[in-house]
Amino acid sequence: MTAESSIERASAIDMMELAAATTAAAGQVGAVMVLAPGAKDTTGLDLETVREVLARRTQSVPRLRQRLRSTPPGCGRPIWVDDPGFDISAHVTVIDCPPPGDLASVLEQACELVATELPRQRPLWAAQFVTGLADGTSALLIVFHHVMADGMGGLAVLANLVDSIEEPATESDFPRPAPRPAQLFADAMRSRLSALARPASAWRSLRSALRELGSRPPKAPHCSLNAPVGSRRRLALARTDLEAVHSAARAHGVSINDAALAAVTGSLARHMAERGEDVEDFVVSIPVSARGASTASQLGNQIGVMAVQLPGGGTPGGRMEAIGSTTRSHRQKDPGASAALLAPLFRLLAATRTFGWFTEHQHMVNTFVTNLRGPDAPVSFCGHTVESLLPLNSTSGNVRVAFGVFSYAGELTVTLVADGSFGDELDVLASLLQQELEAVCATADSRNHHASGFPPRST
Repeated sequence: MTAESSIERASAIDMMELAAATTAAAGQVGAVMVLAPGAKDTTGLDLETVREVLARRTQSVPRLRQRLRSTPPGCGRPIWVDDPGFDISAHVTVIDCPPPGDLASVLEQACELVATELPRQRPLWAAQFVTGLADGTSALLIVFHHVMADGMGGLAVLANLVDSIEEPATESDFPRPAPRPAQLFADAMRSRLSALARPASAWRSLRSALRELGSRPPKAPHCSLNAPVGSRRRLALARTDLEAVHSAARAHGVSINDAALAAVTGSLARHMAERGEDVEDFVVSIPVSARGASTASQLGNQIGVMAVQLPGGGTPGGRMEAIGSTTRSHRQKDPGASAALLAPLFRLLAATRTFGWFTEHQHMVNTFVTNLRGPDAPVSFCGHTVESLLPLNSTSGNVRVAFGVFSYAGELTVTLVADGSFGDELDVLASLLQQELEAVCATADSRNHHASGFPPRST
């Protein structure tokens, strides 16, 4: 590998993620792995074992041992370079789970970790081993900055940290020397000239971006879901059987993601009604991946967004079908294209120091909903089965609550992340979402009975 071919730059979309991170909590995401107790003939996990295993496995994910470094003027976007002082002990710590030692306590600890700013002079990730849970389990919390990877990239990182990966041999060329300024300048000039030579491609990208965003972007209704958020976070969960959701989605001719969206918007509509706010339609921002797949050697961000107006009222089945129709109409052959338009806009706002004001006063979306498919079968870490794998998504600007939909080992989990000001309302909303998920699943049974000529079973 030549020095020039080894130049790894932050992409335009990566820079957009940096611009969007107005607080540490806004730019940091991750996962919670709840680890089952080991077999009787195995020893328990300890900090040194966790560090030793992660130190070996990070060799499979080069980005975990790289830091983001700025370049001289005229030399292009920042670059990823190997960190010669990489020390696993600076990234992996241990903590006893606060009382009462249940999952809620773990989630509180995860909120603290994700809101603690990662030092920019080191690789942008951290892990915390949580011991002393009341039921004998332990947990591993992993947090990284969004500039490192999007959702699919984050899954590729996790796939290289669990036991299924074949651990690599120790690298002999780490750390590699950073590119020289002359090489960076030449590389930047080639990229600029290449872009100028493809005006037709740039125009096609712009048209695709406008189609994904919509020719007439919807305006989000004014409601209490939108207010400036701070750095504190709260987490809650709603969970159900994945196959039950799949059956309901299949019965109504929609995707699992559409079914999950129907549960989310239904719970939001009920929550608004309980607050005395008459809101039935919500504008939801949904990330759209440009990746067919992701590997740990090709991270970064390759996503766009589509903002869609979705119903919260009506029956769960009718809501699913309406949402399915809307999301299908927004799909295109070039997914993620909207980033080509959003990335320069976000960077311009950041450069003029107006990004924070813009996101805190925007009326384009009410909430964010991400959807990722995790492993179909349980994975393990250091011989301990991962009982639960939960995403740590983020929110920012004036979006007070966001949702992360994630499937793992036959279970569908929706993580609700909210600004600290949401208070006890988050538990109420999570309860409503659990009810809506169950109502969505019940539509499969109802639909099948209608199709067979029998009345639906009462519940």
